Amino acid sequence: MNLFTIGFTQKSAQAFFERLRQNGVRRLVDIRLNPGGQLSGFAKQDDLPYFLDRLASGCQYIHLPLLAPTKEILGDYRADGDWPRYVARFEQLMDERRIPETLDPAEFESLASCLLCSEPTPQQCHRRLVAERMAARWPGVEIVHL
Repeated sequence: MNLFTIGFTQKSAQAFFERLRQNGVRRLVDIRLNPGGQLSGFAKQDDLPYFLDRLASGCQYIHLPLLAPTKEILGDYRADGDWPRYVARFEQLMDERRIPETLDPAEFESLASCLLCSEPTPQQCHRRLVAERMAARWPGVEIVHL
């Protein structure tokens, strides 16, 4: 199973939706803490279902805050930029939330799912941490960063 990830910043709407469509993504899983924020541009929670239906071949949208950091963890990281500390705290949060045990891998596979966050690249983004955890615990998962 391919597990896709994508960030929307530093991408045009055209590039964003084309990547989803060209890779056969059928469900966009929004794992942002604030999916309706004013800085979301074309990726606002209220607008994404419309755009996905029309520009990404009927792709579905779901917001899954279970996979988002807490306000405290995100706020501290924005304040101090300490990536190793952020990773440790977010990994502990995923342990507490029992990720990915509380998720259904068949659902992610059958709907060709893509984890959405805002960061332009996965290197310092929680979507990579979530994807790596899923790949480590679910057999046959290959991560594809779009």
